[in-house]
Amino acid sequence: MADFPRSIAVIVKGWPRLSETFIAQELGALERRGLRLRLFSLRQPTDGKVHAVNRALRAPIVYLPEYLWREPLRVWRGWRRARRLPGYPAARGRWLRDLMRDPTPNRGRRFGQALVLAAEMPTDVAHLYAHFLNTPASVARYAATLRGLPWSASAHAKDIWTTPDWEKREKLAEAQWVVTCTASGRDHLASLARDPARVELVYHGLDAARFPPAERRPSGRDGRDPANPAVLVSVGRAVEKKGYADLLDALARLPPDLHWRLLHVGGGPLLDPLKQQARRLGLDARIEWRGAQDQDGVLRAYRVADLFVLASRVAADGDRDGLPNVLLEALSQGCPVVATAVSAIPELIENGKTGLLVPAGDPPALTAALARLIADLPLRARLARTGEDRVRQEFPLERGIDRLAARFAADEDTATPGMLPAA
Repeated sequence: MADFPRSIAVIVKGWPRLSETFIAQELGALERRGLRLRLFSLRQPTDGKVHAVNRALRAPIVYLPEYLWREPLRVWRGWRRARRLPGYPAARGRWLRDLMRDPTPNRGRRFGQALVLAAEMPTDVAHLYAHFLNTPASVARYAATLRGLPWSASAHAKDIWTTPDWEKREKLAEAQWVVTCTASGRDHLASLARDPARVELVYHGLDAARFPPAERRPSGRDGRDPANPAVLVSVGRAVEKKGYADLLDALARLPPDLHWRLLHVGGGPLLDPLKQQARRLGLDARIEWRGAQDQDGVLRAYRVADLFVLASRVAADGDRDGLPNVLLEALSQGCPVVATAVSAIPELIENGKTGLLVPAGDPPALTAALARLIADLPLRARLARTGEDRVRQEFPLERGIDRLAARFAADEDTATPGMLPAA
């Protein structure tokens, strides 16, 4: 285990969040490597459940003012202390330039949160690390400038594809390094970076300790027995980019003599409209909406499934998936996958080898793939076996953690903790 005497300030959008287990598993693995972490969250928690992997993290957590007007005294104190820092003129200048191009309340909130972060951050912090290149990276960038510290970021999906190019270019030029979890995301960011070598591909990977192999027996459910229908599972938030409207359209097109039921795990703002769509299509009796679940609930769903389906697509605002962790998780449990060929999904799912791929936004093609996989038991068994083999051999969590730990170790050798004047 490496020795990291100084700490890393990790800036996240919210903590804990059920939909961001990849962050929790990464931070837990870094702690086990000896890194000292301090979490700073831009938002209060909103989920009713918490994953065990979140509870296991030892790092202290500080919640920054989610809305500045709710904590005016704290923001004022942060400004009073931060304005005496040598980096204040540069940080204020960067924020004002950003504000001119993006004159929104959110941009003002980012600077206010950065003032509080810089003022309250312990002096043993030697590096700032933001998860997501949009809002968290803005707060990290301003605060790092205030304190004269290096910063880095982990980019994922929405933050890559919906952040303006001018903002990505400037952050990539100033960050010590940026990692991202897909080859498509890496290539896009590298094309915007002055030094493409600062952008590295680091897959999230699968934590084998959290997702050990399952003892699966063939269910025999091939859609012919109405008393024993094939079980389809999908895990994902009810948002546009997950393509659940397309999935419901595809399910409605399946032959009436093919018997199935769908288990959906996840919350999200579009859940009620999707339930209404299912009723209009006559599918509501075949679908169980389980809502947001912790890891145990998700794992149970994978293990009863005959197949996993995710109909990801590009949303109207450009938002899209990266490489959804749920695909890694489902395959790790011997569950064959039907997915769409969008974003980085083909980096894992190879059509006919590790799963079935169809074009995004094409319900008829999705219907054909689902009907095929429901009825063809030998195909399901083959795809499950090859898919699980690929996940466990090519996407281990430890490989990515090795790269991150090496990055932080190199920074530890050269970093000098930023100083803050006395109150």
